[in-house]
Amino acid sequence: MSDEDDLTHTDEEGNVQMVDVGDKPDTARRAVARGTIHLQPSTVSAIRGDEIGKGDVLATARVGAVQAVKHTWETIPMCHQIPITNVETTFDVGEDRIDLTVAVETTGKTGCEMEALEGVTTGLNVVWDMVKAAEKDDDGEYPDTGIEDVGVIEKTKRRLD
Repeated sequence: MSDEDDLTHTDEEGNVQMVDVGDKPDTARRAVARGTIHLQPSTVSAIRGDEIGKGDVLATARVGAVQAVKHTWETIPMCHQIPITNVETTFDVGEDRIDLTVAVETTGKTGCEMEALEGVTTGLNVVWDMVKAAEKDDDGEYPDTGIEDVGVIEKTKRRLD
């Protein structure tokens, strides 16, 4: 295994550790993640018409996504607490799905991919929570509901001068 293939979150004995980023230069960083929640067309229609009993689904999901971004370091054990300089959330509402894209920016010594992923997964979980009553079938199951295709779609860093 080459040096670049070494696992950075383990020491020589295999113990889990946080990566020391203290000597790295500060850089401007951006990560964008996206994911999809599949819903029944009637549920999507109700979201569009603001007819979900719990309230405005997308506004609530946006708040949840931003909160998740800001608290990623508390839920992912080896993540550093980083200064979040910007969060953008974009919903694309289709006939039977909602795509959520979360862009996160920071200036620091480590990236913000995990923050973007946390924003997407939490935002989509909030959507699910808000529409549970509409999505349940007669047996209390969710046969048409699912979150998938969550991933990082962009990652950039720019050295500061």
